[in-house]
Amino acid sequence: MPVYRTGIANSTRGTTAVSSTPDLQGQINNLKSQLAAARVIDIVLDENHPKFDSVGQWNGIGAIFYEFTNQSATGTTVNFALPYDSQIKTYPLVNELVLLFSLPNQQQGQNTSNQSYFYLKPLGVWNHPHHDAYPNPSTIVNPTQRRDYKSTENGAVRRVEDQSTEIDLNSPVNPSQNTFVEKTDIHPLMPYMGDSLLEGRHGQSLRFGSTAKSKSSINNNWSSAGTNGDPITIVRNGQPTNVSDKGWIPITENISSDLSSIYLTSYQKILFSIANENFVSYTTPPTTPSQFTNPQIILNSDRIVLNAKTDSILISGQNSVGISSNNSVNIEAKQIYLDGNDIRLGNKNASQSALKGDLTVEYLKILITELKNLTEVLKTVQDWPGGVPTPNSAILTVANSSQEIFEKIYNNIDDIKSNFIKLK
Repeated sequence: MPVYRTGIANSTRGTTAVSSTPDLQGQINNLKSQLAAARVIDIVLDENHPKFDSVGQWNGIGAIFYEFTNQSATGTTVNFALPYDSQIKTYPLVNELVLLFSLPNQQQGQNTSNQSYFYLKPLGVWNHPHHDAYPNPSTIVNPTQRRDYKSTENGAVRRVEDQSTEIDLNSPVNPSQNTFVEKTDIHPLMPYMGDSLLEGRHGQSLRFGSTAKSKSSINNNWSSAGTNGDPITIVRNGQPTNVSDKGWIPITENISSDLSSIYLTSYQKILFSIANENFVSYTTPPTTPSQFTNPQIILNSDRIVLNAKTDSILISGQNSVGISSNNSVNIEAKQIYLDGNDIRLGNKNASQSALKGDLTVEYLKILITELKNLTEVLKTVQDWPGGVPTPNSAILTVANSSQEIFEKIYNNIDDIKSNFIKLK
């Protein structure tokens, strides 16, 4: 093909000169010369790659080395290509296929004919989010695997059921970036009419979808209420751990078993239960999330952390703010303020009034003072046996003992006031 004669034979490090032609056929031929399908044979993702300096160091992160798909290559070519989009990137794996464009590079100010290859995201050879690798059949050593890929060239569909495909997906020369682990139980998402889906390689996804009362055998769990077309946005991180190992069969999000989820709904029912739905503190309990059919946002995971680094977390509800737990609710702060006209502790039907500590202590001091005065009077009580005044020993004993007790209580009564809790 002309692309290889003009685009490769004269190129160094991914650069090729492209001449323009005025006629339509020439423009078509020129366009063909600027496009090429290639197989990734290596990629630079960190500073430990041997080619880190030659691709521009950190400016070359994501640079791929490639071979053209109609050529049999056995080594790393000196040509490399950079990502086409510097904002949204899907870095390919080794042995995935990409489409290359010959476009102006950073040297265009010096020479307008200088062009380099840039690559789009990997081609969906298998139409699967986990990986779309298709190794060069001539380089496959395993006979079974070679026959497997040869059969796909004749129209067969490749479906791995032995938990291993034995495909090289990581860099052959940089072990520090070889972190991709192939899994055969990663499932694509089931699409519904009008959906926009963004799927990661490891069971993460973003769905811009809607209520879809589909007749498919793979139904979603958010369309039991509402009407077709009601919008829903679902962010999911991690598919269930108990899914089928037939990774080519699509699945839908499941809020109860996915690892972490965020649901932004309109008029759907999200069928799941929160950890505690007793709502015993409510006189009129709120509608449970699984029965609520108006717009709501649901965050669901093993742990949810909300942290404001420099300011505040504000939680507000028109009707109520419910906080519940199957074990405890813990609140820790240097200052805690509760403001309300009806504050009940222990039970929603609590009817006993709390005492105002300072006023109670003041009244108790008055009462104790009067009791102390009474004991002083009682100590003077006398009997008159035979007309001779004699102290009443029983009353005197009780008065002295009571006076000591009243004095001790009086001296320590301020200690019953809390230093931290204040009542209005």
